[in-house]
Amino acid sequence: MKKCNLDCISKYGDQLYGVFRVLVGLLFFMHGAGKMFGWFGGSAQALGSLVGVAGIVETLAGLMILLGLWTRLGGLAGAVTMLVAYFYVHVGGGLNPLTNGGEMAILYFVAFLVIMRDGAGSWSLEKQFWKKERF
Repeated sequence: MKKCNLDCISKYGDQLYGVFRVLVGLLFFMHGAGKMFGWFGGSAQALGSLVGVAGIVETLAGLMILLGLWTRLGGLAGAVTMLVAYFYVHVGGGLNPLTNGGEMAILYFVAFLVIMRDGAGSWSLEKQFWKKERF
């Protein structure tokens, strides 16, 4: 079995980023759809509530990232949502994310920063439709 060194990683970097973007988008979509529709083991929330609004943003941003349509805009929406979630919901339990339950909000926030930096990548509907990124 051949080892994969840094050359191998850089050779397949675009594909690895595509897998990363699709998985982050899918999981964020699942969080939002759980809040909006009760799918994936979630419970539907009133759409006018703070959790309901978060569900709408998570569903739309997750789809944007998953499909590679307006990906950076979706990343921005997700990052802002995760900042609000961390400071509004989690920080009341202390600053340590391991004890206040905020580690997923921080991980998503950092993932969205990467997505905002790198955009849609080559596996995206933006590149398919317009041959470039729109936002």
